[in-house]
Amino acid sequence: MKKILVTGAAGYIGSVLTRILLEKGYKVIGFDVLNFGGESLLGIYNHPGFTFIKGDIRNNDDVINAVIKSDAVIHLASIVGDPACFKQPELAEETNWLASKNLFDLCSEYKNIKRFIFASTCSNYGKMDGSGFLNEESPLKPVSLYAELKVKFEKYLLNTEVRDDLVPVSLRFSTAYGLSPRMRFDLTVNEFVKEAATGKELNIYGEQFWRPYCHVNDLASACILVLETLPEKVRKNVFGVGNNNENYQKKMIAQEILKIIPEARIKYVHRTEDPRDYRVDFTKIKNKLGFGITKQVSDGLAEIFTAINDGIIRNPENKIYYNI
Repeated sequence: MKKILVTGAAGYIGSVLTRILLEKGYKVIGFDVLNFGGESLLGIYNHPGFTFIKGDIRNNDDVINAVIKSDAVIHLASIVGDPACFKQPELAEETNWLASKNLFDLCSEYKNIKRFIFASTCSNYGKMDGSGFLNEESPLKPVSLYAELKVKFEKYLLNTEVRDDLVPVSLRFSTAYGLSPRMRFDLTVNEFVKEAATGKELNIYGEQFWRPYCHVNDLASACILVLETLPEKVRKNVFGVGNNNENYQKKMIAQEILKIIPEARIKYVHRTEDPRDYRVDFTKIKNKLGFGITKQVSDGLAEIFTAINDGIIRNPENKIYYNI
């Protein structure tokens, strides 16, 4: 498999993944509708191994044009996050479910596609019962349209009968953070350090609630690991992507920020209820595939603080860094 179709190639994770694939010698077909612009692809746009297709994942002709040229698909394109899906529910349904289903059906039909890797989310778990850890065998309790659609497609992906040489895999990503060519500041870790680095008071709502976090580089690397793993180890399987030690309460992230920015002003706004509260056990991907992270939350906080402090990111409040 040398020709990899990355849907959402200009996005937060896609623009990182595409670069790593090219560095490893893959040919990449980057597919994106460019709702947030294409500047994230400027550094690789003329790379001999990169082909860009501007297309809408909801448009069947656009999708076929990309699929027929590829050996494998890493499907990242979606309306990302609870707020964005809440704001545009019809678009979310069309993109995250109907278009994703059509893409997978086409990949099942075109025999050149040997692997289909889907970017799902740990938000599928919703809220844990008690104080234990959740894993791939835990019940899925989505509490938002974003997670509901991810669960719906994930079940379709894993339960649909397909030819034996097609390998569908679902990856449940932890909450992403870190620097990316398509930077976002509407993600928890990125937003928190941005607020502190720009001298604002950081208001944290529900400081006691848990969530797993994973650096964008490591999420991208997990996709490539699954791409390169023997089919029998991953076919019709689901893997959480993260590290057991990278489950954090919001107040724990704040404590890490204070190590970098001691003068940071932090205010906790207590909440007794949050629909998303979960810690995740990532033993499966570690033991079965040998996955390991290269960065911790503290590393992500430091790199973003430095980028803002050095003026690399001049105006982190610019709307281009936000999904809504």
